[in-house]
Amino acid sequence: MATAPRPRTSTRDPEELARRLTTWLGTRLPGAKAAGVTVPASNGMSSETLLFDIEHPRPPLRSCALRLAADPAAYTVFPEYDMTRQYRTLKLVADRTDLPVPRVLWLEEDPDPLGAPFFVMERVAGRVPPDVMPYTYEGSWLHAASDAEREHLEAATVGLLARLHDQVPLDDAEFLTLPGEGDALRRHVTAQRAYYSWVIDGLARSPLIEAAFDRLEQLWPQEPGAPVLNWGDARIGNVVYDGFDPVAVLDWEMAALAPREVDLGWTVYLHRFFHDLTAASGQRGLPDFLRRDRVEARYAALTGHTPRDMEFYTLYAALRHAIVMLRVAYRQVHFAEVAVPADPDTLILHHGSLRAMVQGSYWD
Repeated sequence: MATAPRPRTSTRDPEELARRLTTWLGTRLPGAKAAGVTVPASNGMSSETLLFDIEHPRPPLRSCALRLAADPAAYTVFPEYDMTRQYRTLKLVADRTDLPVPRVLWLEEDPDPLGAPFFVMERVAGRVPPDVMPYTYEGSWLHAASDAEREHLEAATVGLLARLHDQVPLDDAEFLTLPGEGDALRRHVTAQRAYYSWVIDGLARSPLIEAAFDRLEQLWPQEPGAPVLNWGDARIGNVVYDGFDPVAVLDWEMAALAPREVDLGWTVYLHRFFHDLTAASGQRGLPDFLRRDRVEARYAALTGHTPRDMEFYTLYAALRHAIVMLRVAYRQVHFAEVAVPADPDTLILHHGSLRAMVQGSYWD
């Protein structure tokens, strides 16, 4: 993140990937070549991304992005990468909503061609609010925008969630039901407990994360509400914008059935995460952007559903993010990029705000 050297994202050789991709592409589109294959500098630490152009007489040059399941040798952030699930989710959203999502071209479930399953989609031109350095820092295009431009982007982004939640028939999204017992929220939280157990297997536990789980039980909503298709990683860093209008909604690997507020809490808190980092560095950040009260009001006006129990859902978002951050930190330890501190909670970049949420003082 902004306060530490960026950890490695892959152990794969980009040139070897490019060669194998060209070979595979010829099986799907005879005579085609993969040109200009690059791994973006912003490549994530979950699924990997390759960018390339297809050279072929029919169709003409086409810009593409390839999502490749994470390299198991790279100490993966998540225990599994179901590319078929992501592909089906993208197609479902494209077929059943008016959300702008990239058009998916091919799914390859056989791991042999590139070493892991992947899918290819058309690449959408535009700009994305960066994570490194965060868009909340001075100098980013979003920070330099006017208040009216940021308000336009905020309204359009909340509109994405409203339309997604309202437009996808639940029956069509049954494949995104999480395993386990209980309602959709209980299954979602149970899955996060399992993820945390996987992260700390053989390593130091996090007293802060465990306290946050305990606090969730105390705040548990009396009526979680009916589940809807949740985007999962619902944040502006996963949207491509043309100017200040969304033109592509990306990264569906965390999609699941859950109450609407799971997405809303993630959207609100993930902005606060970057804003808090920025404020801690002495900059002003963007305190009036994606404010919790405004996001709730916008969403209610668009859907008729007034968000409930948002103290629970923002805490849940901070907790989920903390588990990811702990895994990323242990990944850095694995690659000898950082040392293990005496207090494992300090490996969580936002341990201060998470602790404040557990104590009930963060939103004061």
